[in-house]
Amino acid sequence: MKQSINIILSGGGTGGHIYPAISIANELKEKYPDANFLFVGARDRMEMEKVPQAGYEIKGLWISGLQRKLTLKNLAFPFKLFSSFFNAFKIIKKFKPTIVVGTGGFASGPTLFMANRLGVKTVIQEQNSYPGITNKLLSKKATKICVAYDGLERFFPAEKIIKTGNPVRQDLLEIEDKREEAFIHFGLKKEKKTLVVIGGSLGARAINNLIKKHINWLVENNIQVIWQTGKLYYDEFKKYDELEGVQTHAFLNRMDLTYAAADVLISRAGASSISELCLVGKPVIFIPSPNVAEDHQTKNALSVVTKNAALLLKESELEMFQTMFLELINDAKLQQKLSENIKALALPNATKDIVSEIEKLIIS
Repeated sequence: MKQSINIILSGGGTGGHIYPAISIANELKEKYPDANFLFVGARDRMEMEKVPQAGYEIKGLWISGLQRKLTLKNLAFPFKLFSSFFNAFKIIKKFKPTIVVGTGGFASGPTLFMANRLGVKTVIQEQNSYPGITNKLLSKKATKICVAYDGLERFFPAEKIIKTGNPVRQDLLEIEDKREEAFIHFGLKKEKKTLVVIGGSLGARAINNLIKKHINWLVENNIQVIWQTGKLYYDEFKKYDELEGVQTHAFLNRMDLTYAAADVLISRAGASSISELCLVGKPVIFIPSPNVAEDHQTKNALSVVTKNAALLLKESELEMFQTMFLELINDAKLQQKLSENIKALALPNATKDIVSEIEKLIIS
């Protein structure tokens, strides 16, 4: 009797962990249409909504991050950790996975830890240029580690590392042909330059405040703005739609058309965002969040900026925005150089390459 293939994927907290996991699952489903899939996420996080929308079952663990400041929430952390280990153990014993894949986020730690303890093959998909403590610990027992950057043998066993890149939306591969469609979709004027502002799926307070401060200046300089505020901030900033050439969005569903419309982008420096922007090949100013663990975003951004493939504007230096933006928007040669250099960093076959590595483990 043929043994069924059961695959657990664990990742969440932000779109940067959820969408890669869904991309991997979709690719695996094409290869193994009869396989059983189960996602494991953190209760009350966005994966509990996004994963079922993508057509997959998900179980939630009671887990959250340890706060860096002294807070009452930290008192519950040991109980959450024990609960999540216990429930991850139960899920794995019942589902009997052939393989467990972790894409990062609170729930993937306990899930992969328990899979390792129970002798199940595990794959870590490390998205950042500088891994967090959890993945460093998990790497000791992991079967394979798929990475997006060079130099991670400093943190992981070198013999387990495969450089694949991060999974990205496949509709971003051909955006050059979509510029006309993008202008119609957003109602843009061809004679104006377009700035696209992306602060992540939930939004970014510092970026929103920066654009608010300079929005009149941008309009006066004949710049049209597609501004993704994030759903947390949309109600606060939607009034700027009244300005000529400014449009605010809580969320942008057609990212292919968004990128196609852009002359210049302002973005956070999450790992998935960077992978997408390398594929897209447009000039970008990164404003990393300083509030993430291990200062991942600054390290991610620097891995691109040091290759002359993007510009970096730290939150502590936002007063430099107008100077940096004008220098970029008025310098066609600089735009071209950044575009060519960031495009050279793209790894467009990441999802297929990750799934190929997972497949080797399934059939071995």
